[in-house]
Amino acid sequence: MASPVVLMAVPMLPDLELALDSKFRLLRLWQAEDPGAMLRQHSGQIQALVVNHKFEASAAVIDALPRLEIVSSFSVGLDKIDLKKCKERGVAVTNTPDVLTDETADLAMALLLGTMRRICPADRYVREGLWPVHGDFPLSHKVSGKRIGIVGLGRIGSAIAKRAEGFSCGISYFSREKKPGVPYAHYSSLVDLARDSDALIVACALTPETRHLVSREVIDALGPEGTLVNIARGPIVDEAELVQALVDKRLGAAGLDVFEAEPQVPQELLGMDNVVLLPHVGSGTWDTRRAMGDLVVRNLEAHFSGKSLVTPVALE
Repeated sequence: MASPVVLMAVPMLPDLELALDSKFRLLRLWQAEDPGAMLRQHSGQIQALVVNHKFEASAAVIDALPRLEIVSSFSVGLDKIDLKKCKERGVAVTNTPDVLTDETADLAMALLLGTMRRICPADRYVREGLWPVHGDFPLSHKVSGKRIGIVGLGRIGSAIAKRAEGFSCGISYFSREKKPGVPYAHYSSLVDLARDSDALIVACALTPETRHLVSREVIDALGPEGTLVNIARGPIVDEAELVQALVDKRLGAAGLDVFEAEPQVPQELLGMDNVVLLPHVGSGTWDTRRAMGDLVVRNLEAHFSGKSLVTPVALE
């Protein structure tokens, strides 16, 4: 029996690529001189599509692959996959939840500490020889005991909350519905949560409903002493409003791992010392990426052997 044909859309983890190549007939879309021509040439063969947050598995792509059976995402986010089209076509979808929860939550706390304690500017102060010249570095803000608002209390948001507990922070959260059995204060208004928080951490999924959820009104409610941290998806925050608020000093600081048009970052942010900028590395450790790759392979193996998927996405 011929091996299933798997299309890998973009380069990911080398270990994942090797594993897929050893178990399936692997096509590498990014290596094609004309990706469109490759899709047309193999459209009647491709049964699985492996993607990540950099590739859009749009309705057009899915419709171009008549034999497609499964989309396996090397990511927890699903905003780049047309789930409606997958359901319509009967295409299964999997992602990589849980294995990246701790890593991403750790990074959220690192960004919170980095912005409020001004770690990056302090590091530059030492490296540039300014300490012996200008004396002590300017004071920063403590994290312990601060009021932390979390936007979205799913797996990652909950993990962030547990870490913030270790800093004796007061924790509140915004979500569509109150979570049963959760000891934190629930807000049904994000503006109210921002107003009552010293720092706001964005940890929800990107959907049409959450696009630009963190608006000018929310940012202004957080205020000139507030800190915004985003480890979710860039478009959840209205980036133009965020930049202007920082320029106008209507927002105190920001720690950003994600942006609206990655890998492009607004030029204005690059010169600000009250902003920490990271290149979307929330799950960027060898440990986590290997676990994510393992999930991708296990899901594909389960699908093509007729077994239950390991981490299926419910297509509602």
